[in-house]
Amino acid sequence: MQKNIPIDTIADIEKELRYIAGIIKQQGREILHHYPITAPQFIALQYLLEYGDLTLGELSNKIHMAFSTTTDLVDRMEKNGIVERVKDTKDRRVVRIHLLDKGKQIIREVIEKRQEYLGEVLQNVSEEDITTLSHLLHFLHFQMKENADRMKKQKEKS
Repeated sequence: MQKNIPIDTIADIEKELRYIAGIIKQQGREILHHYPITAPQFIALQYLLEYGDLTLGELSNKIHMAFSTTTDLVDRMEKNGIVERVKDTKDRRVVRIHLLDKGKQIIREVIEKRQEYLGEVLQNVSEEDITTLSHLLHFLHFQMKENADRMKKQKEKS
């Protein structure tokens, strides 16, 4: 079933999401000024926290950076005691990046501060609207993942 959504509405939704993402990203950068990591390092740490130990190649793919750039990024984080390289227990030729407690603590603190910021922004919004917003954002995210999966399957077929 294809809906006829007015292009102006779609354009407006896209613009608002872009503006919101930009503001959150900027706020996140402001928070990061108080920590010994950069924005790309924060993104890498989030993936390590979410997926566990990753190889440099896996991390490079997730953060969409060149392998050499990811290597430099990990080198700097390792020097700061945020991550460490560990040999894979099943294949000693494979080296994985492991998130250390200091890195986990930084992630927790930064996310907590980002959530505090969002909580402040939502102070004048009704509970009902916040619940609706949360539901709609989850639904939009789900739809985007479904669409990405469909596109991937179509690409694999061709």
